[in-house]
Amino acid sequence: MTAIAEQVRMPRASISARLAWLRERGMGASILVAAISSGFGVLLIAVTGYIGAWLRADPYIGGGDTVAAVVGILTVLLAGVAVYVAAIVTANTFATIVAGRTRRIALMRLIGASARSQRTEIAGQGLIVGALGAFTGLVLGTLAAAALAEWVAPALGMTVEHSVVEPALVLPAAIVVLTTWAAAWIGSRRVLAVTPLEALGGSVERSRDEVARPARRVVAISLFVVGAALLALGILAGLVSPAGIIVAFCGGLFSFTGLALGATLVMPPLLRLTGRLFGRSATSRLAAENALRYPERSSRMAIGVVMGVTLVTMFAVASESVKLVIASSSGGELPAEMATLLDSFAAVMMALVGVSAVIAAVGLVNLLTIGVVQRRRELGLLRALGLTSRQVRRVVLLEAAHVTITAVVFGLVLGIAYGWAAAQSLLGSVPIPPLWMSPTFVLPGIPWLAVGVIVIATATLTLVAAVVPTRLATRVAPVEALAE
Repeated sequence: MTAIAEQVRMPRASISARLAWLRERGMGASILVAAISSGFGVLLIAVTGYIGAWLRADPYIGGGDTVAAVVGILTVLLAGVAVYVAAIVTANTFATIVAGRTRRIALMRLIGASARSQRTEIAGQGLIVGALGAFTGLVLGTLAAAALAEWVAPALGMTVEHSVVEPALVLPAAIVVLTTWAAAWIGSRRVLAVTPLEALGGSVERSRDEVARPARRVVAISLFVVGAALLALGILAGLVSPAGIIVAFCGGLFSFTGLALGATLVMPPLLRLTGRLFGRSATSRLAAENALRYPERSSRMAIGVVMGVTLVTMFAVASESVKLVIASSSGGELPAEMATLLDSFAAVMMALVGVSAVIAAVGLVNLLTIGVVQRRRELGLLRALGLTSRQVRRVVLLEAAHVTITAVVFGLVLGIAYGWAAAQSLLGSVPIPPLWMSPTFVLPGIPWLAVGVIVIATATLTLVAAVVPTRLATRVAPVEALAE
């Protein structure tokens, strides 16, 4: 009987041991990112379907198929942006996790495991993380959509024959699973460079000298140059036809992808400039140097914040620039009704894009926490050299502030450029009464209130993101940290 009981318990223990990696720092946040992306996509598709059914049933609109199609396209774009941001955040998370596993991976290589098998294992973990998050998002998004439909129906004063639960809702969840798996595979590429000799060392990020990858830099620079050229061409084409927005959109996509790929080339010089604002105290210099010593880690933390700030700023600036273009083409002031309509549309769009900013914020908190856990030995050495717990906490907080300040300024610049380019390429050639002036060229419109809100929100994010890491930084005794 005892033998039978042992045989029954063995599979359970085996399954528990195989899934122990889910308790590792960073995995929970990755599941959260996948859940937010999946839930957002599910909710968008469900709401879009409901809106389409309402438009077709409305007797005054009379089957607004065109409006429904526009809303559907907008849904795909917004969901795509959320998945794109989530994929980059997940890839960065797994890259950081792999950096912390360097010694264990090297030990596995030492006893005969291949680099490919190790990378396949990490990609499989990404698949499980994506499946857990996507399923959670699918359930919560469907429930939220059903509750929203029940609440909206009485408000519309009409019955809409549409079922919120439909097979199409599985699509965003499936896409999230695949992108999370792909992001884990991409983020684990460093496994291929881990050698068995590294089993004798610690788990550290690569330094500035080790991170140089000429091929990736060439691709990043090429994408950025092509994207910038297309962006300029789209603005010029927008003075002739509204179709210039298509060229500008491709330019924005290429240029930002180039910036994301070349983050380790772009961010260190910007971080160095920001570091000069922190003064010359010991903690300030340590924080600034930490951000520069390992550019991959700092760039991974920064690029997510850059994406979130860029997206929100872009829609705010685009709305303000549209007002200027319309006012300039019409030869007068913008009507109050139209200004209100544009502001309302911009507010809705920024709220929707804000989901991507939330995903980026989760990524920042996650990477900061993982980074502190992986640097316990380094932080213990600082304590042993005489730094107090308060000074160590200050170093971690300043490092987070260093990265976020650089990211928010860079994101604001990119958001202003992209938002203005979108408005100019779309409406630069459209004549508007009463003067019907065309073409129209205006300077970017900057909504200072929105910019102020973004800066305050980012400052709050920095403080919140640093709470857990600063506690972890001083929780372990110096002797215990140095013994690892």
